[in-house]
Amino acid sequence: MNEVIWEARGMVSEIQRFSLHDGPGIRTIVFLKGCPLRCSWCSNPETQAPGSQLMVQEDNCVSCGRCANVCPAGAISYQPKVTVNRLSCVSCGLCSAECGSGALTMNGKEMSTSEIVSILRKDEAYYRRSGGGITLSGGEPLYQSDFVLNLLRACKDQGWNTAIETTAFCNPAVLDNVLPLLDTVLLDIKHMEDSKHYEYVQQSNSLILENARRIAGQGAQMIIRVPVVPGFNDTIHEIAAIASFAAELPGVRELHLLPFHRLGENKYTYLGTEYHMKHQTPPPSDEMESLRHVAEGYGLRCQIGG
Repeated sequence: MNEVIWEARGMVSEIQRFSLHDGPGIRTIVFLKGCPLRCSWCSNPETQAPGSQLMVQEDNCVSCGRCANVCPAGAISYQPKVTVNRLSCVSCGLCSAECGSGALTMNGKEMSTSEIVSILRKDEAYYRRSGGGITLSGGEPLYQSDFVLNLLRACKDQGWNTAIETTAFCNPAVLDNVLPLLDTVLLDIKHMEDSKHYEYVQQSNSLILENARRIAGQGAQMIIRVPVVPGFNDTIHEIAAIASFAAELPGVRELHLLPFHRLGENKYTYLGTEYHMKHQTPPPSDEMESLRHVAEGYGLRCQIGG
């Protein structure tokens, strides 16, 4: 394979092995950093920024002072636990390298295609036996479109099944490049009403819906996924609108309803940012069942969870 593909580099948040979600079979999920959306309920806020970020878990601090001694920006103090002045921090990572307690860690590592594939190869036997493979997630993977293209080429060269979890908020030309290298597209559609979409996501939904039609028109295997968020899109009317749109897309036969959860809430504290959904609770199971029946009424196979 072209040496350039193997040397291509991207910013990775995490590589999660042995996943039974986000595509068929046993999969490895590569979480990439960078996202143009700002969903209020995001459970992976550490993937939003494109660069490395310092995460601070004060309860792990043993007040040794080593982090403060090496910080070039003077952004760290401990009284008695570590605190970081986010306005001064330059995310250099020197403090986390000195921290032995896990109070300071860096999220985001630049990796080459070759480095990632060497990790993925460890589970190749599981992909083969289970019909699984590789899923690219984030963040928005297509935010790093050039790197994703190279990584997908490398994965297909290994003969692996490939999937992507995406918002499709990207240049349509990017989709044209990556679709031939994908076996499954897991496309998030959050709301059909543009104004409400913008209020909760800080971006319009017009490009997303346009690209959904584009993906379907190219014959890709696509599953529509809907994060069901209380107060945002959890009514019968709102889910019906999404299901109606999905049912009109050529080849789309499946829709997943993903119940809201607060499992990523602590990450906001670690990043020094505010979590806006802390007073929301997951939708009740009977409500999710009602929404599932609504979607099935449009001729779609519908499941709760991904």
